[in-house]
Amino acid sequence: MADSMVIVPDLGHGVGLRREHFDRVLSDRTGVDWFEVISENYMVKGGRPLQILERVRRDYPLVLHGVSLSIGSTDPLDRGYLDRLRDLAARIEPAWVSDHLCWTSIGGHNSHDLLPLPYTEETLEHVVSRLGAVQDHLGRRIALENASTYLRFAGSSIPEWEFLGEVAHRADCGILLDVNNVFVSAVNHGFDPEKYLAAVPAERVWEIHLAGHTDRGSHLLDTHGTRVCDEVWELYRFASRRIGAVASLVEWDENIPDWDTLEAESARARHAQRQALSTGAA
Repeated sequence: MADSMVIVPDLGHGVGLRREHFDRVLSDRTGVDWFEVISENYMVKGGRPLQILERVRRDYPLVLHGVSLSIGSTDPLDRGYLDRLRDLAARIEPAWVSDHLCWTSIGGHNSHDLLPLPYTEETLEHVVSRLGAVQDHLGRRIALENASTYLRFAGSSIPEWEFLGEVAHRADCGILLDVNNVFVSAVNHGFDPEKYLAAVPAERVWEIHLAGHTDRGSHLLDTHGTRVCDEVWELYRFASRRIGAVASLVEWDENIPDWDTLEAESARARHAQRQALSTGAA
């Protein structure tokens, strides 16, 4: 597939829209620039959450972020799911749609987890083919996020960062670069996170995720339940110097804090990016 290079806007700094903060977001203008929502939570015909989403959309850009595309699965693509996602996108008009570079389903059963792929040429061709069908069905390019991983396949023959870049190039899609996931996987598997970030094609990165994780002793676990750690902030600065200003989001999905705490974490991301950009290229 030839590159068409979708031009995406720099939305600024956002957070995930969660029901705990609905009233605050609707009551007054906040200090964040945009919101990301979990697509599957709003793929319905009606109801209060969808009404709230439409009200938020009047004042803020939105991004739809899915967890069930299962782009790496060998199950047939779920056309009903894609229809509902396409309908939601038409209704909300998001800045873009994203999901994860992983698989979640097997034999028609959803594992409700983001499972790792073997990084091989065969898997690469499989993912690119399915992604082409998905983008054709949706009538839009999407972005794929690097997931955190806790094991590696012995048969993998391509470094993850090269695999991600090749998927983006061959399928002509965007990248949602999760800096926390890079750090988590780097610690778990023993590679250099800066090497990963240096290899990702900067022109393909539409969005950056930041989040907290939990140290389980033997491994780091991506939990989105704490503040962003110092090491991830440093990697975010490194990525910003190399990639430039792209939409950045703080994810906080467990132990959800009060609005002021979340907004302050987003403000810290804004400051960190400005600081990085002022110091020049990585």
